[in-house]
Amino acid sequence: MSTEHLDVLVVGAGLSGIGAGHYLQAECPWASYAIFEARDAIGGTWDLFRYPGIRSDSDMYTLGYSFRPWTGEKSIADGASILEYIRETARVEGIDRKIRFNHRVVTANWSTEDARWEITAERTDPDRPDAAPERVELTAGFVFSCSGYYRYDHGYQPDFPGMDDFAGEIVHPQHWPADLDYAGKQVVVIGSGATAVTLVPSMADPGDGSGAEHVTMLQRSPSYVVSMPAKNPLARLLQRLLPTRLSGPIVKWMNALGSQGFFQLSQRFPGVVKKLLRRRLEGLLPEGYDIDTHFTPSYDPWDQRVCLVPDGDLFRAIRDGSVSVVTDHIDTFTETGIRLRSGRELAADIVVTATGLELLFIGGIEASVDGEPVDIASKLTYKGMMLEGVPNLALAIGYTNASWTLKCDLTCDYVTRMLNHMHDTGLRQATPVNADSSVTPAPLLGLSSGYIQRAADRFPKQGSRMPWQVHQSYLRDYRALKRSEVTDGVMVFSNPTSPAVEAEPATVAS
Repeated sequence: MSTEHLDVLVVGAGLSGIGAGHYLQAECPWASYAIFEARDAIGGTWDLFRYPGIRSDSDMYTLGYSFRPWTGEKSIADGASILEYIRETARVEGIDRKIRFNHRVVTANWSTEDARWEITAERTDPDRPDAAPERVELTAGFVFSCSGYYRYDHGYQPDFPGMDDFAGEIVHPQHWPADLDYAGKQVVVIGSGATAVTLVPSMADPGDGSGAEHVTMLQRSPSYVVSMPAKNPLARLLQRLLPTRLSGPIVKWMNALGSQGFFQLSQRFPGVVKKLLRRRLEGLLPEGYDIDTHFTPSYDPWDQRVCLVPDGDLFRAIRDGSVSVVTDHIDTFTETGIRLRSGRELAADIVVTATGLELLFIGGIEASVDGEPVDIASKLTYKGMMLEGVPNLALAIGYTNASWTLKCDLTCDYVTRMLNHMHDTGLRQATPVNADSSVTPAPLLGLSSGYIQRAADRFPKQGSRMPWQVHQSYLRDYRALKRSEVTDGVMVFSNPTSPAVEAEPATVAS
């Protein structure tokens, strides 16, 4: 029995993977491809996370696909709407027929001699969860990792003292129980990031008794929290006046440039941005509220990701008394709640540990080249989308300071142009090669957030110069990916299909 061969293997059927499927079908109709999804559903993050209030933390006009602009009413959309948008995109374009569920890629070895990846995957049977996975072997000319960088089997859970003594229920948002009843109960949410500021107002009682009696957001240190309208009136006006093919790009660029402008202002004039944010908070929080303690971080804006709250829902819940914020350190859990280092005790029936995520690069795939394991942490990233010295492997990694999809769309476009170049020239191998000894490494994701710092030693690096540098800038990446040739002297195309086609030499980019 012959081994199956695919021109492209896409790993992951989330937002990025479905986008990759569209680009492959639209731009590389000659290419055979499949999407391997380790879970049993489309949607990735948006299917996995089921906690109350889950929503986008980027505007949907940039988080949506450029080829299928978001037309929903809300700019900050709920998780169910985003999931349906991804599923409908896959269904309308027939991408769902290319997905193989319950297939987890375990190992991938690049064979230079054969110019292909040798893939081993494990296929599980959802009807027999205790059965050993079935081994699946195939080859692929190109691997496109669209698995993001979150670890899906568990989040980050600190081992707080006394957790076993707590008589109530401890829940991590990544594994939210469908039957969790918090109505009329005392809830403490540990954390101050995007998940916490989403959960806290969503669990609070809206006044009809369906929510918690009281929700306390317990944070070790504060984050920057910014209120944003859930609906963008200008975007809605443009959508009514113009056809989608015109309004979509206009609104996308308008929002992309706006978020980029805020980021650049924060980087260059952090003091000014701090004053603007504080002034806004003074108008949203009760008079005399201790903003210094609870909403003034020790770092500058965008040293860590800024949290968005639609229509100021968190601040509204603080004003009406259904939510409180406590800034302190945990001493220990007790039978009835949490004792803080200050000596104060917080009563709790339920504790939600919104303590962050764990990161996992390329879905944990063990990659090797000609049998030699790839030391991912030692590699530079080429244009934030490939690894130095690793052939025919692309990565969909979005922005930390803007919408994930903005970067992924550019990456998908670049990958398909690279595939078409190889198809047209008969060259089968594309390898980023760094021939510039002056390039120095730096962390790939330039944020000081705990979840990023915990995984920094396991992630690849960015370089000090292009094309190894990661700018977190849609404008720069648009030029570097959309408006540049794939034959830039750093990407080495080689391994011709016949002696008549010679390999392209590597040169140092100017």
